[in-house]
Amino acid sequence: MPESRSRKKKRLTSKSGGGSQSSGEVKPRKVGGGRWVAPVMVFLLVAGLVWIVVYYIGGQDVPYMSDLGDWNLLIGMGAIMLGLLTAMKWE
Repeated sequence: MPESRSRKKKRLTSKSGGGSQSSGEVKPRKVGGGRWVAPVMVFLLVAGLVWIVVYYIGGQDVPYMSDLGDWNLLIGMGAIMLGLLTAMKWE
């Protein structure tokens, strides 16, 4: 079976001559987060859960938790929501 001819790639050249990328190649852009995303996500999810559990078990004995009242649920759920938002950036 005969082999087909290979196509030659056209090279892009800049006419201005002063470009930083004279070969015309475009560097691929990195999508997603770095190495910090997974630890931050896990920390926020666990911290929110621990905050809510501590509030239910001993919230009356902890001075700043008893002052916040039901806002403790919002703080815990907010941390969990931030953890879930961070999970969308994780690859």
